Amino acid sequence: MRSPDGEEGLVVRKIRHGTVIDHIPVGRALSVLRILGVSLTGPHRIAVLINVESRKIGRKDIVKIEGLEPRLEDLDRIALVAPTATINVVRDYRVVVKRKVEPPREVRGILRCVNPTCITRQEREHVTPRFVRVSLEPLVYQCVYCGSLLTEKEIVEQLTGGVG
Repeated sequence: MRSPDGEEGLVVRKIRHGTVIDHIPVGRALSVLRILGVSLTGPHRIAVLINVESRKIGRKDIVKIEGLEPRLEDLDRIALVAPTATINVVRDYRVVVKRKVEPPREVRGILRCVNPTCITRQEREHVTPRFVRVSLEPLVYQCVYCGSLLTEKEIVEQLTGGVG
């Protein structure tokens, strides 16, 4: 299909109201949808582009969701699985909010420590898991209680049930 400028390629319509999440690492688009609680058979019109060219990061995924704006609490989770993502909120076909996500410096109660002997994994203890970011690239968090490291792959698996 030809775009309006005459170039060959894929043309995806603009959305009237909703969200465009751009610069998602390749293969993570479905993880982002899962974090947002968006079902592929639900009420939202969705466009998912996977492994498309990007001048900024080489290859990327893009998600467009008509009729949905992410909640603030979703942004930290998105940042954990797609640390390079940009969130664009669209109203009346115009981008009204553009925000690059940033993995939080500290994460509480979202992730689980990988160390089975960590105090946060003991049933008799009621300790909320807490992690601090020790690296952005690659994304790595450290448990403040036992010092175990949590890699980006492990984070994605925990937040998406192994998808993406």
